[in-house]
Amino acid sequence: MKDRLANYIATDLLNQRDLAINEDDDLLSSGLLDSLSVMSLVHFIEDETGITIPPEDVTIDNFVSLSAIDTYLSRRGVRHSGAHHDERQ
Repeated sequence: MKDRLANYIATDLLNQRDLAINEDDDLLSSGLLDSLSVMSLVHFIEDETGITIPPEDVTIDNFVSLSAIDTYLSRRGVRHSGAHHDERQ
């Protein structure tokens, strides 16, 4: 999932296909993502995983890095394979 997230951020949000995003890079304070980009990322994650991310879960702690997002998704029961879920939470 982290690779798909990194690709989406680099290619779709930043239009920089060759940009390497490491799993612990700070996506927020670095300026890579702004609030609108975070909301687009949330929508992408919801589409990819089949879960609904409630507004109260969209926090700096959960979305600061690819690693933090992956940890959050694991807590939500998203498998690391990134397989689509039919379940809406």
